[in-house]
Amino acid sequence: MKNTILVVDDEAEIRNLLGIYLSNEGYEVIKASNGEEAIEIVNSKDIKLIVLDVMMPKMDGIETCKRIREKMNIPILMLSAKSEDMDKIQGIMTGADDYITKPFNPLELTVRVKALLRRAYYFNHREENSRDNIITIESLKIDKSKHIVTVDDGEIQLTSREFDILYLLASNRGRVFSTEEIFSKVWKEQYYQSNNTVMVHMSRIRDKIEKHMKGSKVIHTVWGVGYKIEK
Repeated sequence: MKNTILVVDDEAEIRNLLGIYLSNEGYEVIKASNGEEAIEIVNSKDIKLIVLDVMMPKMDGIETCKRIREKMNIPILMLSAKSEDMDKIQGIMTGADDYITKPFNPLELTVRVKALLRRAYYFNHREENSRDNIITIESLKIDKSKHIVTVDDGEIQLTSREFDILYLLASNRGRVFSTEEIFSKVWKEQYYQSNNTVMVHMSRIRDKIEKHMKGSKVIHTVWGVGYKIEK
C-alpha cells in the first residue's frame, strides 16, 4: 500500500513538480492550494506526511501547522522562500519536523521525505517486542516501539524530532549531550554555527513535559556544555 503525501502550496508549478518527483518515488500524492483545503483533506484522508508551504493566501503554513498539530502528529516538512533563521525557528515552533528553503533541489526534498517517514513509521516498528524500548522516568513513560510518550497514561503530543531528542537523552541518562551532538545524531546532518534548531526543539519538549508533570523538570541544562536527563 502506497504512503499518501499531501503537498500544500499556492503555486501550481511547485505542486505539480513535487507531485511528479514524489509519485516517481512510489508515493500517492494529494495536492492542496491553501491551508483550509489542507485541513479538510487531513481530516478525511489517511495522510502519512505533509509538505507545507509557509507563504499562502487564506491560511498560511504557520497557522495550518498549528491547527494540524492540535489534533495529530503527522510529519510535516515546511517550505519557504525565505532563508532567515527566524523564519525557520517560527516554523519549527509551530511543530514542523523539518524545513527546506526555496529554491530547493527536488532530490534533496525526496531524501528528507524518506527520512521523516522512516523515522516516524518504519524504524520504530522493527523492535516492537523489545522491553528495552520502554523508558520510565518518574511518571513519564517513553515507548520507542509505539513512538508514544505518556504521563500517568495521558499522551504528550511530540513531533518525531522532539521524540527522537527526548529518547536520545532518556536512553543515555546522566550523559551530557552538546547541541552539536544532538543535532548530528537526530538530524543526521552537520551542525553549523548560529543554528538555534536544537534550542527551539528543547524548549518545546520541556514546555510539553512540564505542563503534564506539574512543573517537574526532566531535562536539565548544563550551562556551557549541553543537556542531560539525570540518572
